[in-house]
Amino acid sequence: MPEEADVGILYYTSNLPGFRGVLKQRYTDFIVNEVDCDGKVIHLTSLDAPVEEKKAVLDSSTVTNEVANKECQTSNVNNSDYSKHIEAFESLAGKVDAEKLKDLLAHISAGSTENLSPIVLSADPDKAHRTALHNFFKTNLNFLVTDTIEGTDSNSKCVRVRYYPNKKGAHGRDRDCRRQGDKKRKNWGSKEDRNPKRGKYDGGLSGDLDQAFDSRGADEWPEDRGKFLRFHLCKEDKDTQEALMVIGKMLGVQTRSFGFAGTKDKRAVTTQRVTIFKQEASRLAALNKRLYGIKVGDFCYVKDGLVLGQLSGNRFTITLRGVVAGRHDIIKEAAEGLGKNGFINYFGLQRFGSGSVPTHSIGAALLRGEWKTAVDLILDPRDGERRDIKEAREYYKSTMDINGTLKQMPRYLVAERAILTCLKKNPNNYLQAICSIPRTLRMMYVHSYQSYLWNHAASARVKKYGVEKVIEGDLVYCKEIEVDKQNPNNKDEKEDVDEVAGYDFDVIDETTESDLSQESVSVAKIVDADDIALGKYTIDDVLLPLPGSRIIYPANDIAETFHNLAGKDSVNLQDSLHNVKEYSIMSLAGGYRKLIQKPSDYIWNIIKYEDPTQQLVKTDLDALAKCNDGDNNVPQQTSNENSTELEKLSTFEGEQNPQNNVVGGYAEQELKTNVKEVNLDGGSEPSSHTALQISFTLPTSCYATMAIRELLKTSTSMAFHKTLND
Repeated sequence: MPEEADVGILYYTSNLPGFRGVLKQRYTDFIVNEVDCDGKVIHLTSLDAPVEEKKAVLDSSTVTNEVANKECQTSNVNNSDYSKHIEAFESLAGKVDAEKLKDLLAHISAGSTENLSPIVLSADPDKAHRTALHNFFKTNLNFLVTDTIEGTDSNSKCVRVRYYPNKKGAHGRDRDCRRQGDKKRKNWGSKEDRNPKRGKYDGGLSGDLDQAFDSRGADEWPEDRGKFLRFHLCKEDKDTQEALMVIGKMLGVQTRSFGFAGTKDKRAVTTQRVTIFKQEASRLAALNKRLYGIKVGDFCYVKDGLVLGQLSGNRFTITLRGVVAGRHDIIKEAAEGLGKNGFINYFGLQRFGSGSVPTHSIGAALLRGEWKTAVDLILDPRDGERRDIKEAREYYKSTMDINGTLKQMPRYLVAERAILTCLKKNPNNYLQAICSIPRTLRMMYVHSYQSYLWNHAASARVKKYGVEKVIEGDLVYCKEIEVDKQNPNNKDEKEDVDEVAGYDFDVIDETTESDLSQESVSVAKIVDADDIALGKYTIDDVLLPLPGSRIIYPANDIAETFHNLAGKDSVNLQDSLHNVKEYSIMSLAGGYRKLIQKPSDYIWNIIKYEDPTQQLVKTDLDALAKCNDGDNNVPQQTSNENSTELEKLSTFEGEQNPQNNVVGGYAEQELKTNVKEVNLDGGSEPSSHTALQISFTLPTSCYATMAIRELLKTSTSMAFHKTLND
């Protein structure tokens, strides 16, 4: 992992001294609870499935009526005249595709529907036009199902159409199967969905008629019940993808069947919402007895599934152990300072990867159009990796034997395996090899470079002008204009996160659900002399841009930081160096990010304890175990009242969210039941260890590790904190 200075993380908001503290010594020292779009903090409060109505058994008359209705429906289809629809479709899609549709409808009208093959329309790079095609069938021919598949060219897409007589309304079950909310899910398939040409399911990579249709979920489903089961997922020492892979394997569904708002940190205890299409709550509830380090509960049925970015932030409860300071006042001053002054809103080290080759270096190569360089950076041996990975990389470097390397390369190295597989079929086609990496993962490289530039620009702004006031030429949100802070034109940048299942998400922070595609692309303005004189803005309003085509740069010398640094990497921020749109800085909308971020609903406590392995805070699972007297097989943690003592020194009252306040109080109240309050200057019994516990809420795309850095004034790298554990 790169050092903080390598990625522009250099300064702090205050000159207060730091202190020693160990981050993430235990998983329970880092607790993350998702905050939904309504500001509600997500907790796991129940493992039980809701009482569900039993499915009614149809009597013979009902069955007879249903058969009659179905026959009537088929008769109507067979007797229909589609000439007007075909004529309208020709004006939309052209003569060639209209002939394909005409032939399909002729077979349907003749009743020749058994083993009727779907049709694939001509390759269409225009997403808006493909949407119009989908809507045409939805509105006019709702017994035909459409989806989008990869064409014969890896960069092309086609609309596929098939007959589905039992469909209820536009796109019916198949449409819902492919979507979590409004998010398109491509190339779904179960174990039974096989590609006969390859002998196994290929996830829709072949770009032909063999690409699997979505066939997930129960065949029968109550009409008055939401089609998605929503549940709360609580996990320990697992990233979100890993946990869902385990659950999916037990259910017999693909990991991509799940919808979620964002990935959560691995080395932590996290709780978040997840959705899955047409699954019974009782099935998932039954898994709790078999799941280790994972629990699911708080089930309910909803109309739409979750999509990436559908949250307002995260609630953190972080415990820093082994706290040592020159005097007690240092800890108090630092804790109060974080609440009042906030922290520089840097992108954390997780943004830039865990290996010796930072992801922003790969991103710079892509922006330059140096495809082979990017491939080499991804495949070449790296320092600090596991022995089996290192040996696989070195084997390929020395032999160029792709088959032998694939046998050695772990399956979770998604990017490396995708590149090697592509090069095996298309030697020396390095651009195609890069494009074979799942989109979310390959775009992470470009986004990482944007973050790299932003961090350095933030440091330049703080170094030259400080963090006390706004200066002329700064960027701020235009307060006079009400704007939507999400960028609707960048949805594709976060559309396919499920494709990277199995990738080591621990290199990505718990905040990546919003990524650059979720950064605010609102109306920003340049601060002028009149604004300064009127005092309209404070340092809390100051923004810095993430380079792209829809942003403006500060009207001062900070803008030069972006261009000069990019120039050193031979990257042009105002023009593309090649004709591959996806890897052009001008194809990204860009966005704006606050220079200073303050935590909300912030509370902090100092804890005295004896046992260095003792758990110092209750998790959702501990609270459940206490309520259920251990019946749910969750081991209950207990604390020694004689050796664990707490003094609540301060509560910072910032902008308050009533719902979040309840959670802050909840964590504190639960802690007090297991600790004894003492006077820090002289208590009833001595304790050998001190911990600082802080709880706060951050919006999406903000890094909790940067808040910790502001407290400790030390590096946030895990390698550094591991040395403190020794």
